[in-house]
Amino acid sequence: METYHAIGLMSGTSLDGVDIAYCRLTYAKENWIYDILNYTTATYSNHWIDSLKEVETGSARALVALDHAYGEYLGKLVKEFVGHHQLKPDFVASHGHTIFHQPEQHTSLQLGHGAYIAAHAGLPVVCDFRTLDIALGGQGAPLVPIGDQLLFSNYDFCLNLGGIANVSFQQNEQCLAFDVSACNMLLNTLANTLDMPYDKDGAVARSGSIQQDLLHQLNSPAYFTSPFPKSLGKEWVLEHSLQTLTASSASVPDKLHTCCHHIAIQLKKALPRLHNGQHRLLLTGGGAFNLYLVELIKEYLGESFIVEVPAPEVVSFKEALIFAFLGVLRWRGEHNCLSSVTGARHNNAGGAIYMC
Repeated sequence: METYHAIGLMSGTSLDGVDIAYCRLTYAKENWIYDILNYTTATYSNHWIDSLKEVETGSARALVALDHAYGEYLGKLVKEFVGHHQLKPDFVASHGHTIFHQPEQHTSLQLGHGAYIAAHAGLPVVCDFRTLDIALGGQGAPLVPIGDQLLFSNYDFCLNLGGIANVSFQQNEQCLAFDVSACNMLLNTLANTLDMPYDKDGAVARSGSIQQDLLHQLNSPAYFTSPFPKSLGKEWVLEHSLQTLTASSASVPDKLHTCCHHIAIQLKKALPRLHNGQHRLLLTGGGAFNLYLVELIKEYLGESFIVEVPAPEVVSFKEALIFAFLGVLRWRGEHNCLSSVTGARHNNAGGAIYMC
């Protein structure tokens, strides 16, 4: 039996904060067992929200400076978290915050330099999980499927409703996964126009009505019918989904209502039937707390899917857990990125290690 204690860090495109999870990962009898022992979300200040939003249009010098400053910020968050809970982690595994993701142009950058995290946390750091896969011709995303495969194998589908909705599943003894559509990037952006951080329980969305023209426009981009491997970046969402919403004259409640239908429709189209009988679907990410969206997903998927929302800490911190797990696999020199998912030339062990 081998046991690791790792801290996973995750910052999503919805900019709600940094998820921090202290996890125990044990390999016993050829199976991995996980426990999320301590967790918190460090909410972003307006300074960090503005900085992370604006850096992509700034200078190269400003980008490098923010990469280092954000790494220092993450390192200090980890040090405070470890001290508060009296923890003894083996290392930190950080996804970073995605600024660019255009793998077809060999461009993907997750801010938060690992050297600065290590220096300020006083711990080894595993980071930069995407670059090797992209160098091997892959998308560098999604990264969570191997965690879904090894930690949540009792489900047919693992669906994460984050800034972008993504799904993973096993088909013909192969792990497959891809980004389905924008999710909280749309819903939270619309809620922000009402001076709300998010639409609690989907109450505003529920109060609206569907706008068929808008729904058609949201569903029309070629991405939705293109084959996988495929992944979405913030740039695509800004150019397509968010631009469509901005151009619409519909009310915000109607836009939210229509977006929820759009997300549910794309999920219905994306999920194949894998076998006879009912399929178990694990639903996590911030969107799993949107009761109206979850109701629509259940309605569109129908009785052949059992949609399960786990304990709140798994809903909120599953991605941080899986990055802790990806760090463990990299630490062991084992594959943590699957070519069947990303389209890379072969499976690979992605991640840079900084020893402090």
